[in-house]
Amino acid sequence: MTKLLIIYHSRTGGTRQMAEAAAGAARDETDTLLKRAEDTGPEDLLTAEGYLFAAPENLAALSGEMKEFFDRCYYPVLG
Repeated sequence: MTKLLIIYHSRTGGTRQMAEAAAGAARDETDTLLKRAEDTGPEDLLTAEGYLFAAPENLAALSGEMKEFFDRCYYPVLG
């Protein structure tokens, strides 16, 4: 079964609810893992086969926590 990793950051709970709904819908078809961005590392990305990223935006900018996740994982994932 395909491994789907859903990574999210939520300030007010809205993005978390959206990520949880997506995970619920995907669980019948995939092996789904739902994780907060702050709890996710490069090893999680490397073991998954599909990704869904969910984060709030403010004035066309990605949330700081999600940006930090991408920055922290970028070089380790490149190998």
